[in-house]
Amino acid sequence: MRAREMILGEGRLAALSWGDDAAPTWVALHGWLDNAATFSRLAPALATALGIRLVALDLPGHGHSPHRGAGAEYPLWGYVPDVLDAVDALELNSATFVGHSMGAGIASLIAAAAPERVDGLVLIDGLASTTNEPGETVTQLQAALRARRRSRSAAGSYASIDEAVAARVRGGVTRIDADTARPIVERNLGRQENGRYYWRTDRRLVHPSLLRWTPDQMLATVAAIRARVLLLQATAGVLTQRPHLGEACRRIDRLERRIVSGGHHLHLEGIRVAQVTSEIVRWHQSTVVESMS
Repeated sequence: MRAREMILGEGRLAALSWGDDAAPTWVALHGWLDNAATFSRLAPALATALGIRLVALDLPGHGHSPHRGAGAEYPLWGYVPDVLDAVDALELNSATFVGHSMGAGIASLIAAAAPERVDGLVLIDGLASTTNEPGETVTQLQAALRARRRSRSAAGSYASIDEAVAARVRGGVTRIDADTARPIVERNLGRQENGRYYWRTDRRLVHPSLLRWTPDQMLATVAAIRARVLLLQATAGVLTQRPHLGEACRRIDRLERRIVSGGHHLHLEGIRVAQVTSEIVRWHQSTVVESMS
């Protein structure tokens, strides 16, 4: 099943779509520095198994979507209006959201703030926002400002896609192998006149956040989620490092938490896609049964 390119939100968001346009639509949100192609293996499997259309967005500054204007920032909550605009452009009153990592955090915020727009959440190795204790606020702000003042060399370029893939594998914040990274890298690359490849991604995305929510803010947010939630936590992912994960899970009334073997990008790992698909299908089927009872 080949993906189809889409443009949403008055040209502000690129997207990829899998499945029949007339089928029920789910919306997928990728992780930090990734793009819609992170769902290129999971989406066809879900579209076939569930009879849905899955539309995966390139969030602003990522993939084929434009960068934000001069002086703009990319806080987690700043993506919420963009996603809701895309949902409006798709002419959906509500949708099931699939979010990976940062995308899971964005989906969590939408579910809390606009519950009428969310039918369900599938969160892949991500939940809500990362946090700082109140006493770390000034330290975080100082570090973020220093990073923005620091002079930076010109962005690098690559002679081949393989070279760019190798750079992503070496420099990624989370462990990822070349086969898993390739779909994301290919969509994140542009080509110069001299034939060399460069990152499309807005370089400002690597700036540290100026501020982070406190644990109390995060916990109050997830407590407001009313939709059914499936959380797929990777055994070698990032959620195991979250100090307040257990309490966050307890605050969500309708949460199913499942531990799945794999790394942070388990939904894109060739040997894990079938397992992730099976978990989502099983959850969705139980959701349908619950709604009929």
